[in-house]
Amino acid sequence: MKRTLLAATLLAGLSAPALAQTKVGDWEIEKRTQDEHCNASRSYKDTDADQNVIVLTYSKDAIVIVLIYEGWEWDKDDKIVNADFSTDQAKIMKKAKWEVMDKTTVRGTFEFNQSILDMLGKAKRISLDFEDDDDDDTEFETPRLGEALAALKFCEENKK
Repeated sequence: MKRTLLAATLLAGLSAPALAQTKVGDWEIEKRTQDEHCNASRSYKDTDADQNVIVLTYSKDAIVIVLIYEGWEWDKDDKIVNADFSTDQAKIMKKAKWEVMDKTTVRGTFEFNQSILDMLGKAKRISLDFEDDDDDDTEFETPRLGEALAALKFCEENKK
């Protein structure tokens, strides 16, 4: 009897989707209760010891990328900024619009396009080159992003 109950419990656990949280390298893939969609996020310190955070989510309508960089100091007047958005492999979008969320955070919302996810999946880093900034572009390291996107897709397809 105990073995049958144990086997039934194990089988029930295997059939339920594992959506709470998954790690791919240092990427966190999760579906939080307050969010409608799954997120892939990565946090790390760069060579200047600045904190960097990348959060990526998508639906059939949009791809949303939030980038946090301690080195930024956006003003309250900066509502929308334009930046060339690219990877180490390809240019994704020239003069992409990024919404300033706070002094260290921008959010890009793009119409869903599978080719953007494909380019991101091959990238080792993504960069933003801001239109009105003479400083070098800002780069974010994205190791194993292709694997993280595959886990994000699985999460999104199996969310409840």
